[in-house]
Amino acid sequence: MKYFPFSLEQLRIIQAIKNEATIKQAAKKLYLSQPALSLQIQKLESEIDSPILDRRKKQILFTFTGELILDYADKILRLCEEADKAIVYFKKLKRISLTIGSNEIIGTYILPKIIDLFCRRYSYTHVKLEIDCTNCISWDIVNGKVDIGIVEEEEIPKELYNSLYSKPYFKEEIVLILPKSHELKDTYSITKENLYNLDFITLKPNFLGRKLMDDVLKKFNIESDKLKIKLELNSVEAIKRGVQAGLGVSFVSILMVKDELYSKRLNSVMIDDRNISKHLTLLVNLKTHKSQLSGKFYKYCFAILKTRLYIKFLNLDY
Repeated sequence: MKYFPFSLEQLRIIQAIKNEATIKQAAKKLYLSQPALSLQIQKLESEIDSPILDRRKKQILFTFTGELILDYADKILRLCEEADKAIVYFKKLKRISLTIGSNEIIGTYILPKIIDLFCRRYSYTHVKLEIDCTNCISWDIVNGKVDIGIVEEEEIPKELYNSLYSKPYFKEEIVLILPKSHELKDTYSITKENLYNLDFITLKPNFLGRKLMDDVLKKFNIESDKLKIKLELNSVEAIKRGVQAGLGVSFVSILMVKDELYSKRLNSVMIDDRNISKHLTLLVNLKTHKSQLSGKFYKYCFAILKTRLYIKFLNLDY
């Protein structure tokens, strides 16, 4: 390690002498005795083999060497101060645990990418992801267990409206997926009457995802109880495999079948030329959403959308 002929203490002394104009005032400012301060100056002058101060009767002037050292002392001490503030700030942020909550689909296909981008931008952050239903996430936000949620707007408990702040984020599109060999594979749109003639694969009735999907379809005047249910499975992944195998068709979030649609392993059609979608919203506690990390994450989510980075990183278009 390279040896330097000066210490930070000596640089602080030089700076204090310049600011206070006298040895006495500089020593008082630094809580040192005059002899102790003068000794440090002498040591530095000895190390660099050059005088720093030009001592006269009523004033102290800096030599050329002294002015040079003073200039660098200001820069070095300013950087030291910035480093100290950064460490304090880092410790403060490190004590904040940022917890993000969402459902399984958003938590699996959207949030990990956003969190990864956020952590690359703010490398000092520590983010946790909680997967649960919108009702549970909403209550966890109110109770301080979750800082921010990305949830279905329609599923937020009404009794929590006065305790939460929500802002629309984006629409999650629901698509009807077909096997690549299906007779309708080249069809752009079908009618609801055609829809009721198809064989469907769905989640089992006791699964929350089944109810949520039925609620979305109901808002678009699609009656789930009229669909011909051929097969009921226990996961969306199983549904995707069933559709690929030609066992039927299914309504799923487009986020879950991006790769399959892009690679043509599955096809999709519209219903009555309309997009079926549900609104996703960013949800925070009215009392705590201004914390530093949650505020940064909240703004970063919208920054991604505004700059359309989500096309590349979140794959919301295909």
